[in-house]
Amino acid sequence: MLKQFDDPKLRQSAAMDDLARQAVFGTPDEKERARWLIWEIGQWAGVRPASIHELYLARGRGEVPAFTTPAINVRVLAYDTGRAIFRAAKRLEVGAVICEIARSEIAYTDQRPAEYVAVMTAAALREGFVGPLFIQGDHVQVNAKKYAADPEAELAALRTLIEEELHAGFYNIDVDTSTLVDLAKPTLDEQQRTNYERAAEFTQFIRDREPDGVTVSVGAEIGEVGGKNSDVHELKAFMEGFLRTLKRLGKQYVGISKISVQTGTSHGGVVLPDGSIAKVQIDLEALRALSHEARTKYGLGGAVQHGASTLPPEAFGQFPACEAVEIHLATNFQTIVFDHPKLPADLRREINEWVKAECKDEWKKGDTEEQFIYKSRKKAIGPFKRRLWDLSADVRAAIGATLEQTFAFLFEQLRVKGTRAATDRYVRPPLASHAAPRAALVAAPDDAEAGE
Repeated sequence: MLKQFDDPKLRQSAAMDDLARQAVFGTPDEKERARWLIWEIGQWAGVRPASIHELYLARGRGEVPAFTTPAINVRVLAYDTGRAIFRAAKRLEVGAVICEIARSEIAYTDQRPAEYVAVMTAAALREGFVGPLFIQGDHVQVNAKKYAADPEAELAALRTLIEEELHAGFYNIDVDTSTLVDLAKPTLDEQQRTNYERAAEFTQFIRDREPDGVTVSVGAEIGEVGGKNSDVHELKAFMEGFLRTLKRLGKQYVGISKISVQTGTSHGGVVLPDGSIAKVQIDLEALRALSHEARTKYGLGGAVQHGASTLPPEAFGQFPACEAVEIHLATNFQTIVFDHPKLPADLRREINEWVKAECKDEWKKGDTEEQFIYKSRKKAIGPFKRRLWDLSADVRAAIGATLEQTFAFLFEQLRVKGTRAATDRYVRPPLASHAAPRAALVAAPDDAEAGE
């Protein structure tokens, strides 16, 4: 079967759709075989999981023009959303684009790392996209309550997730220990200490396990999204403590490539009683100052903006102007799917009724039904995953077209159009062919030999 996919026409046909579906909904053996096939086809076709680390460091040195990489959280209709991303990226010659999924999203969308990598790779192959595939573990985040109750158990859970992500092909990992910042402490160093020490330890953990030929892009965070706005003094306190700790851990470990900050946004936006999103004021000058400090003093790519997909369209062009290196975008794409006029009304009603029944404990006092459903319907993505994949081809095509239009707009505004050449200059992922799983050997021994 690998030999068959040497033909680009076959890779960009319904045969890839079938392979992606098997990777998600097949029997255990079918999933294993399909995921291996997709990985191997991608390796030989030039669609390889990669780290954006070197491109970001080049950006920090000023060797490439200012752009802000969109990091897109693909939650719902993953394959069709991925296809829309890569259609727009191919058409606009975009190299700097990240597909990501957070620790919390893995659970409620029912997408483990190996499945996520397979689906994003298949989506890129299906659209004829060629180039490094940046897949990111977003918010590999410490749960502050669990950490307070049992620090080692919580850290062990994160280490297990990181190993799973690395094994699957996540070569970009955002470590989020900002939940451990304690603003009650008297000095900035004390406020950030637990944050920077745990972040350095996770960086060491990643470096000791990253594949040969890959320097994973590691991100850290100095301010929890939705909390107090960050400033350059906090950045300095974090970075000085992080670098001291990393040095103390032994080897000359490579550090982080970017730093996430808080400048006034919140995940999912602020929902008004009618279900619409309130306009927020972003501290763009703080973002500019933080990005400048991160680049010029610490050699990073720059600062990262979170919680931004629900901002008004006119806001996005300001992020490259502030030299933010990356922006995280999630909720609006989920909203496009759930509120799309082509989504069958009966399915939308069923999803809303499920949310009201199964998530009623999340309904906060004073929230309208519209506010509650908007905030909680993401929890329906996993339970309705197959129903959404099974939507008719015309409905999925219509949703995909709207998503593609949105992605293309963002790519233009964030100035990643035409970044294909710079990406290829700095990012050259090595060939990483994997041994065939037993399921593939039993099903097609000749193909297994062809992949070696």
